[in-house]
Amino acid sequence: MSTPASPAPLGYVHSVETFGLVDGPGVRYVLFLQGCRMRCRYCHNPETWAFTRENAQTPQRAFADAYRYHNYWKNNGGLTVSGGEPLLQIDFLCELFRLAKQKGVHTTLDTCGQPFTREEPFYSKFRELMDHTDLVMLDIKEWDSEKHKALTGHPNGNILELARWLSDHGKDMWIRHVLVPGLTDDEDALRATRQFIESLNTVRRVEVLPYHTLGLFKWERLGIPYTLDGVPTPTPEQVRRAEELLGIAPEAGE
Repeated sequence: MSTPASPAPLGYVHSVETFGLVDGPGVRYVLFLQGCRMRCRYCHNPETWAFTRENAQTPQRAFADAYRYHNYWKNNGGLTVSGGEPLLQIDFLCELFRLAKQKGVHTTLDTCGQPFTREEPFYSKFRELMDHTDLVMLDIKEWDSEKHKALTGHPNGNILELARWLSDHGKDMWIRHVLVPGLTDDEDALRATRQFIESLNTVRRVEVLPYHTLGLFKWERLGIPYTLDGVPTPTPEQVRRAEELLGIAPEAGE
């Protein structure tokens, strides 16, 4: 008697963006998943923290919805999965990316890296996921681990370990850093972050993302105290200084 096939893992989706331009190369279909363990003080999507299960989808359904837009992707666009934290739904994510690669679709994982561990069963699933992943967008939110914990609720040791793993296994990555004046703009920390990035072999882009308050109304609606009230957005000069410290070359014409 044959063993019945396992049901497809469900993914719990927060929202989608059909023409994303900042979440990977080219035009992207961006799938935002629900659930995150971090509690970043500047998060602009706090409604994705809770692991709610209202919008359940199979990988087949999610990919079919995305693939409807493949004519817009041209040669360098594709599918990005973000969150929340997509690695918390690794079974769904792995099957979704496997389906995408069967169709030759470029796949990008946008992650904070917090769930990464070499313990099983996560590690074997993660290695399989990387077989179907073209690019990892990884946040390095703060260099000092204690400050990182104060900022996000978690230390950063396993996040830096993930970056090293990606480098050692030849996996392309983009590194991003959210710049918050007085919080994540320490120059020594940025220099140390640059030194770490330069020790990696597969970093293809480094980006500074200026802190903004566009998601503040979500905190208020959810009744979550916002601890950065009054913190200004960084000036263009502060952004350029952070880019300089991180070794980001100015674009032509600047």
